[in-house]
Amino acid sequence: MRHPPKTLLKVLVDQRKWRYSDFERTFNATAAKLFGKGTQNPTVGETQFRRWTGGKLKGYPGPDTCRALEAMFDVPVADLFAPPPVAADPGVHTFTMEDEIAMTAREAQDDAGAIASVSISDTIIDQLRDDAVSLAREYHERPVFEMWRRAQRLRRELEEQRDLTRVPAQEQELLVLSGQSVALLAVAAFDLGSLAGARRLARTAALYGESARFEPLIAYAEGCLAYIAYFSAEPSRALSLAHRALTRGGLGDVATRRLRAIEGRAHAHLGDTVSARRAIRLSQEDGYGHRDDLHDGVGGEFGFTAERLAMSNSSTALLIGDGVQAEAAARQALTLIQTRPSGSRSAAVLGSAAADLALARLMSDDVAGAAVALEPLWTVPGEQRATGLLTRAARLRRLLSQPRFHGSPLPAELSERIETFIQSSAARRIGGGLPEVLALEA
Repeated sequence: MRHPPKTLLKVLVDQRKWRYSDFERTFNATAAKLFGKGTQNPTVGETQFRRWTGGKLKGYPGPDTCRALEAMFDVPVADLFAPPPVAADPGVHTFTMEDEIAMTAREAQDDAGAIASVSISDTIIDQLRDDAVSLAREYHERPVFEMWRRAQRLRRELEEQRDLTRVPAQEQELLVLSGQSVALLAVAAFDLGSLAGARRLARTAALYGESARFEPLIAYAEGCLAYIAYFSAEPSRALSLAHRALTRGGLGDVATRRLRAIEGRAHAHLGDTVSARRAIRLSQEDGYGHRDDLHDGVGGEFGFTAERLAMSNSSTALLIGDGVQAEAAARQALTLIQTRPSGSRSAAVLGSAAADLALARLMSDDVAGAAVALEPLWTVPGEQRATGLLTRAARLRRLLSQPRFHGSPLPAELSERIETFIQSSAARRIGGGLPEVLALEA
């Protein structure tokens, strides 16, 4: 048998169907509104809550606690801790539906006020957004390890700011920015030769995209997972991931071109020449003028420049054994990159296109032409020699070691120089999964 409530406070709590956690949250929000945020604000423990509602209080709480309780219910504290009113007593006010509506309205107002008070300055978000954009746009101009450190710092700062706000719009943007920072960490981990770390970080970036309902970020992360898969000797999985990313909504033409290029490479690793050629063709189409906020709005590493597309397609052509198309695409990449100001040229794209051009020439036994093509490769600083570039260098060394080149000084000289090039890279020194990737390519 249920016992009648001992206090009016118990009646009001039951009317709202509050548990202790609901009461505590509302009490704390009300105290913060009354007294500001601070460690000196009154609090209420669960034992204390049970004593209050059970009529076991021997004296009133402190003045600040009483003020918070009265503000919560708009009832004097003496009435809250007294027995509930009896409806038959004409001298006692009874609580009607109108009272309940008024109380609910006050609670909603208090809750909205509490949420509004837990926010961060829009200026801080503006700065974090600028930092994320700068990081993406400078990624290929700076040493990989430096960019890893910067992305790491940005991720931590974003995490700290997310804990300080309950404003939905701010939470949404901070989630997207966090996803961008983690996606750049995935790229950096890959470039440093850690495929396992890159895979985990790319999946985390996709999760941020899902939480923020931001499809371009999900598609970008799935594209990263696709090329990590074919570098891990999983071309079927790479193809599946690329196809899934292409189904994401809200993608611009740049995003689609990037994913088509990744798809083509996966087909080539599978030996499907027809599908690889089709993907190359689709990646070169003009598109429909569509844009998205990540690949176009932020750009940089999230973008996919014309020279990067040409370089990627030259690698696909090499994998299917089409030296003529590979050389044409590599030349196009080198021509395009030379049109950019020297400070904004991607060393990774420059070196990779040069390596692809040399590979195409070696396919027709043109060692001298390959040596000329490799001149830009030697200029790439050690700290910018990333995984993609090093795997191309490993393929070059493999071709130069074939019996038909034995006995000639130039192939031997190039092979030795390539070995030094790989060994002196930052990614090779750090380790990770790079030795296995190089062994796979070679």
